[in-house]
Amino acid sequence: MTKRTNRSYPAEFKQEAVALVTKQGYSVAKAAASLGITDKLLYNWKAKLEAEQSGPSLNADERAELLKLRKENKELRMEKEILKKASALLLKETK
Repeated sequence: MTKRTNRSYPAEFKQEAVALVTKQGYSVAKAAASLGITDKLLYNWKAKLEAEQSGPSLNADERAELLKLRKENKELRMEKEILKKASALLLKETK
């Protein structure tokens, strides 16, 4: 019987593997199969990365404020893009 050795993967590989699931919508099983790793390993990476990113847990008031600020930030970014496009149009018309 051969002894199994644990492979180590670079942090970048782990992040990209988790991104397949979280950002690109792949199932854990499909992403793991395509990368040649086990489902359990990918679930562990995903849980660890989410725990690192979440930082200290927030109470209900802090969570509500965070959601409000994120929504406001999104709206302001959209308004900024609209104003950029409008100013570009106005510059073209004046030339």
